[in-house]
Amino acid sequence: MKKLVLGFTFVLALAMTAMGAEVSGYISDSTCAHKQGAKAAGDGHAGCAKSCIKRGDKAVLVTPEGKIYSITNQDKVTEHAGQKVTLVGNVEGDSITVTEVKS
Repeated sequence: MKKLVLGFTFVLALAMTAMGAEVSGYISDSTCAHKQGAKAAGDGHAGCAKSCIKRGDKAVLVTPEGKIYSITNQDKVTEHAGQKVTLVGNVEGDSITVTEVKS
């Protein structure tokens, strides 16, 4: 019984940690992010990111280290294209479901 309770507590703690994750970087377009990596994470790329996302490219978050996170709920971030933001949400692997965008 103790093992069951400990296991459940551990899983619950992990779930709560993942739900409240914060990741910072730039909202970029997926095409440039995959070609340029961290170079797509900067103010100089804002115009391109805005036009590519407006044209239909998927928005992604690119960290200063060049890690790329796909965003499951695009509607939360498209208005922030090209901007440096902190996304709050549930991170699973290389994907984030956004609950809040901090500018």
